[in-house]
Amino acid sequence: MILDLAGIFVFAISGGLVAVRKGLDVFGVLVLAGTTGLGGGFLRDVLIDATPPAALADWRYLVVPVVAGLITFAYPSALGRQERRVAVFDAFGLALFCVAGSLKAAEYGLGPVPAALMGMVTGIGGGMVRDLLAGRVPVVFRGELYAIPALAGAAVAVAGERTDVPIAVVATAGALTCLVWRLLALWRGWQAPLPASATPSV
Repeated sequence: MILDLAGIFVFAISGGLVAVRKGLDVFGVLVLAGTTGLGGGFLRDVLIDATPPAALADWRYLVVPVVAGLITFAYPSALGRQERRVAVFDAFGLALFCVAGSLKAAEYGLGPVPAALMGMVTGIGGGMVRDLLAGRVPVVFRGELYAIPALAGAAVAVAGERTDVPIAVVATAGALTCLVWRLLALWRGWQAPLPASATPSV
């Protein structure tokens, strides 16, 4: 639970920073913080019929992104200077969410491929909703190696879940697959292939 809420907190800060850059008011900051932190898990739970979604079943899931949004609204400059560090924590959140999402989907009876896709959706869904609300092309479509590491980590977790390996080992292996790939992409500047004539824009 602590790790889950920590991931939501970091995701929510990234959403709040986007809202601040767009010049939104406090309500807009809270909305983007909430959708970024909770959107992926909410989408997954609705798609696999795990209702009510975890975000609505436990009050802590709602309080954490609100707190993160208020902090971002109050101290945007300080958090903006720490964006590189936030990106690293975001990678940890992505690794955690893709594994937790895929294992929950498998628990609800989905096959390996759909469960892995649900893991990816859990990790990237909130960011996609955030970018759409902010009027941007989602980051995962603009060359960022984000969705691919999430899918890889989810696939490792789902594959391991079908063996006799302890679930803690399976989850760790999946999370490390995603985390290491994402951190290397940040460090080395790796990008997903883009068309030769493409001109990236924000």
